[in-house]
Amino acid sequence: MTLLVISPDYASHLLPLATLATEWRDRGERVVVATGPATAAIVESFGFERVQLQLGRGSNPGVIRAEEQVAEEDASLRGFFDATRLGMVETLSYQARERLTDLMWQPVATARAVLDVVAAVRPDQIVVDHLAFSARLALVAGGVPFADVVLGHPTALPVGDEVYGCPPEWPPAFGAGAARPVGDAGRTADVVSNHPHAWFDGTSVVRPGSEPEGIAGLRELCERVDASFTAEWNAALAELAPHLPPSTSAFGEHGDLLLYNYPGELADPAREALLPPHVWLGSAVRAEPVDAEVAAWLAAGDQAAPAPAPAAPFVYVSFGSFLSVRSDVLGRVAEALRRVGVRAAIALGSGDRADLGEVPADWLVREFLPQVTLLDAATAAVTHGGNNSVTEAMTAGVPVVVLPFSTDQFAGAAALERTGVGVALAPNTATVDELAEALRHVLDLPTRDPGAAGRLAGLAASLRETPGRARAHAALTGRG
Repeated sequence: MTLLVISPDYASHLLPLATLATEWRDRGERVVVATGPATAAIVESFGFERVQLQLGRGSNPGVIRAEEQVAEEDASLRGFFDATRLGMVETLSYQARERLTDLMWQPVATARAVLDVVAAVRPDQIVVDHLAFSARLALVAGGVPFADVVLGHPTALPVGDEVYGCPPEWPPAFGAGAARPVGDAGRTADVVSNHPHAWFDGTSVVRPGSEPEGIAGLRELCERVDASFTAEWNAALAELAPHLPPSTSAFGEHGDLLLYNYPGELADPAREALLPPHVWLGSAVRAEPVDAEVAAWLAAGDQAAPAPAPAAPFVYVSFGSFLSVRSDVLGRVAEALRRVGVRAAIALGSGDRADLGEVPADWLVREFLPQVTLLDAATAAVTHGGNNSVTEAMTAGVPVVVLPFSTDQFAGAAALERTGVGVALAPNTATVDELAEALRHVLDLPTRDPGAAGRLAGLAASLRETPGRARAHAALTGRG
């Protein structure tokens, strides 16, 4: 049996897809990954076959720097980073305008290349990154069945009256006025859902109606982008498969089966009935090689705590491969950590170490750190709210302070806050005092909110008991 994985040439996209594919590999089945050259080493590290497939103009082997991209992508990234300094609406508006040009790179030629790969590999199953639009266009045009993996927050696939790029909800830290409850007030347990352990709090959700300035204009812009992108999709579809009907909204197109790399326990049950056939994978937590320096640092923390006390607590901090450039925000986080008096492991990425200020001797700061390893031992985490970071933290049972900058991070942050497993703050305006209090809350979650701590522990146990790779294999093959 052969599984074909189709991924953009970005580490943050390929790593969870490759992790899902390890279930096929470990069962002795063939795995072929179609992607670009920047992530070739990642494919090799998993022991998979690789075929060349370029799905876009950009790439990211692990830590992204604008100056390492082609000229057009360099300018686009610098514009994005500048927009994140202005706020939620400005960032989302910038990203929406960029989608007018960068979502389907050479769509017809790329689609034909995808179909050539399918013909050469002859796979039994295909999984595709949901954001690989040209690849999904190819498979739709060719009548090829496939599973569509939504690697981000579930709102990356809009349903109902949602519009791609305009968040259907966001944390109160970004909203004007009080949060407006959705449904019955208060947190509910075992909400009616096709997921057996759903729990959802509607008391801290902000939806359109109590919006920050500019959100209406953002929605209008996103509607124009949707119309433009759908026209582009349909023009390519007409050339590739003129017998097929046009799409009414290309952002709403999806595969035969949706695989959400997200815990169903965090999902909004109000959206559940609107979703196409789907499976909640929970998470795609990868195995990491032993890092001797990190292992020694963790062991030193164990030794620092008097027996039989647990290891000295620490906070893991990362803004991912893109947003680590915002080391000005990391600097405020570092100062808050010093005030709280807790150890930290900080993945600096492309940020400037000088922005952190004086680094205590018992901190661990490097450009790249093994995130899964450190989350497994951490007491809390600070994150930009990227879905890989969120789902890996949930699997480790680690509460988070989330500082969302872009895309679906705002809806994801709202989910974390309403379910009690995180505190969301606006990265551009959060003060050191506010960050310190948020850190104290998550570090002391079992005392401050025992119910949330218990739910987080139960969620982590569920995600570890049946990992996403096993759920994906069962969904695609019918075999457990």
